[in-house]
Amino acid sequence: MASAVVHAVSRVTFQARTTAAQWAPLAQAAAARGLACERTAAAGVERASASSRPFDASSSSSAAGGGFAAVAAAVLACCGALTATGEQEERGSGLVGCEAARGAAGEAPPMRREDSRSTMMPGVHREDSRSAMWPNRDRPKSGGMKIFSGNANPALAKDIAAYLGINLGRVKVDRFADGEVNVMVKENVRGKDVYIIQPTCMPVNENLVELLLMVSTMRRSSARRITAVIPYYGYARQDRKMTARVPISAADVARLMEAMGVDRVVAVDLHCGQIQGFFGPRVPVDNLDGGVIGVGYFGDTDLHNPVVVSPDAGGVYRAKKFREGLAHRYGLDAGLAMIIKQRAKANEVDRMDLVGSVKDSDVIIVDDMIDTAGTLCKAASVLKEYGARRVFAFASHGLFNGPANQRLADSELSEVVVLDTIPLSPDCANNPKIIQLSVAHLLAQAVYNIHHKKSISALFK
Repeated sequence: MASAVVHAVSRVTFQARTTAAQWAPLAQAAAARGLACERTAAAGVERASASSRPFDASSSSSAAGGGFAAVAAAVLACCGALTATGEQEERGSGLVGCEAARGAAGEAPPMRREDSRSTMMPGVHREDSRSAMWPNRDRPKSGGMKIFSGNANPALAKDIAAYLGINLGRVKVDRFADGEVNVMVKENVRGKDVYIIQPTCMPVNENLVELLLMVSTMRRSSARRITAVIPYYGYARQDRKMTARVPISAADVARLMEAMGVDRVVAVDLHCGQIQGFFGPRVPVDNLDGGVIGVGYFGDTDLHNPVVVSPDAGGVYRAKKFREGLAHRYGLDAGLAMIIKQRAKANEVDRMDLVGSVKDSDVIIVDDMIDTAGTLCKAASVLKEYGARRVFAFASHGLFNGPANQRLADSELSEVVVLDTIPLSPDCANNPKIIQLSVAHLLAQAVYNIHHKKSISALFK
């Protein structure tokens, strides 16, 4: 718009019979778009309208020529304000470049304002929806960031967006009549940094295809960078070949996401750390420790002689970090124990033995997920037999499939604490033993740090 006005002003020197009143609409348009020159342009319009004689390009001393000069100066000043918007925002004032135009129009320079936005709606102050997790001076700015969600856990995505102080992006993810996934992004993402919140929880295949097609859609829509935020990574337990002629499904899912064009992956408590290596070096993976949220919860609980227990040998490192978190943040000198289990088949344990002592102790079983809860409930019974006072359980992912809800209700467990990486079913939400904590603030801070090129490991120090 500014270039068009400048071009129109320059053409007048080649027009012999142009009335000054013809420039009034141009000046009015520039005043409507000008940042701080509206008063100058209005003055020029008045002087131009007062002159009824045509402007003669060869007679610069005419009254109309003076009116035209004022209008032209006002229009050019407004154009300067439009083309120098970035500089004006940095200086906090839109008056630079307009002083000469005001002098030409015969006006005194107005008083400078600290913030021109306050004059747009006097007495009205916009409330800031950003979370108090950042001080005012450090509150995040969207700056090209877009947050989108599939159908797996929209409530978590809304919480993350609320912590970041932005709105969820508009996207349609539904089904065609034959069950095929239909994805349609309803806003511009060209050149944006896109974050897709989508755990691949039950129904796993539906949510996985949604994620893959959303990544593909963003890539085909020219997004600058695509980060898949996967609070729960489905197929994670199929991370190696236990027998002959079986797939390594966790690696295959990683290859699918790479093929669709994902640039980065953020997950919470992967079942095993080596899943990060299933992605190529061009796709970094951030595995967030959801245990820090559980540490905060149990640190505020009145525990007697606490002991952290790993339900299997593979989870000892996770239980050790949980114990160290209690000691570092709350000064709790918790013990460490481990259960050795022998499985008859998948989801069925044949025998359990305890390594360590839990007598007269409040025990916290720490694991990454709870599926059918058969192993967890049997472990709670074994710990009670070994003299535990109370038995708690913490897991980042509460799948609660099949008979899990009823088993937990009838078990020796006092509380089962999980994160909201997976939405709870109505039955589980009504179970008084199941407590769900929010992971939104941890994921929001991770997204913020990634977007602003800050450290992720600093979140866990």
